Amino acid sequence: MNILILGSGGREHALAWAVKQNPKCDRLIVAPGNAGIGQIADLAQIDPCDAAAVLACVAENAIDFVIIGPEAPLAAGVADALRAAGVLTFGPSAAAAQLEASKAFTKEVCDACGAPTAAWARFEALDPALDYVRACGAPIVVKADGLAAGKGVIVAMTLAEAEAGLREIFGGAFGAAGAEVVIEEYMAGEEASFFVLCDGKDVLPLGTAQDHKRVGEGDTGPNTGGMGAYSPAPVLSEALQAQVLAQIIRPTVAEMAARGTPFQGVLYAGLMIDQGRARLVEYNVRFGDPECQVLMLRLGAQALDLLQACAEGRLAGLSATWAEDHALTVVMAAKGYPGAYQKGSEIKGLDALAESSTRMVFHAGTALKEGKLIATGGRVLNVTARGASLQEAQARAYQMLDAIDWPEGFCRRDIGWRAL
Repeated sequence: MNILILGSGGREHALAWAVKQNPKCDRLIVAPGNAGIGQIADLAQIDPCDAAAVLACVAENAIDFVIIGPEAPLAAGVADALRAAGVLTFGPSAAAAQLEASKAFTKEVCDACGAPTAAWARFEALDPALDYVRACGAPIVVKADGLAAGKGVIVAMTLAEAEAGLREIFGGAFGAAGAEVVIEEYMAGEEASFFVLCDGKDVLPLGTAQDHKRVGEGDTGPNTGGMGAYSPAPVLSEALQAQVLAQIIRPTVAEMAARGTPFQGVLYAGLMIDQGRARLVEYNVRFGDPECQVLMLRLGAQALDLLQACAEGRLAGLSATWAEDHALTVVMAAKGYPGAYQKGSEIKGLDALAESSTRMVFHAGTALKEGKLIATGGRVLNVTARGASLQEAQARAYQMLDAIDWPEGFCRRDIGWRAL
């Protein structure tokens, strides 16, 4: 098969790595990719949100299967354009992608199908929203309704934080994503991620992970796109997974089908677990980043078979085969992230790391410039390792990380702390 993956981050590098393990993959193109992806795949310099450019790339390269990595092309309807042209595609339609593109839409779906989630309200103007948070008090959660690249969520522990967050969102900090605001009840507990493939009617659980959203150790400081992750997440027991499938995932998939917008792709349920019960925090309609990195390192070559089966509507009766192991990834970010950060610093030391099926450095924000590896983003590298235990995976990941020479980067030193 000739395969095209859309995207340029650590998630796409992990997807590309897993796809390349499968002998069915004859040729792999990633658009636009990054320096790390360029070592294992051909790169196409096109905008993944430009459906016409994607279709031209598909035709030019006789592509058999397209895997859409990030949320923006999904919300832009690239999957719709590909399917209309008869191209086998992994990723939901624009209508189904509203489960991520609009937090209010997801809340309405949850209300319609009875899925447990936080109480909520929606606002289009600052003053009524301020009145609402003052009436509710803190802690409370304030979210920009639209896509804000993993940001736009303020978990306000004080009323002052909630008010400042509302002023930031309505003040245009997140552009069109902040035209509306969803305010939610604060849910206490432990967060975890559950990934499920959906082919429009059937669902296939694809594993659990736990992300570390806060920039600082001990889960302190502002939210980020994710500073590290590990899989599996012990907090998501088999009993809890069964509850999530029965009360949240399956009702959502049925509701989406009933609306005439069946969901096909990966449904990533962010969950809050408290007193042995899970409630939905939010849906994403693509693999999490950096959770995808630990899932792909554990899944390997079978990832392609499962994604293809999902796209072809034949998940019934399939299951993922998991080794009894653990994987952990540590994000190396540019100093200053998630605020203002410097771009263009050189990264050294990666050539000396022996990458294998148990240890990989997935690139997130890198480029090659005059033969040098340059940091181009906020989150730059995902240092990922597998082990028989989580402790072993953690030790291997930090051993690799300590061999990387990048003074302008930083990381959290406690990834995996909740489970350990």
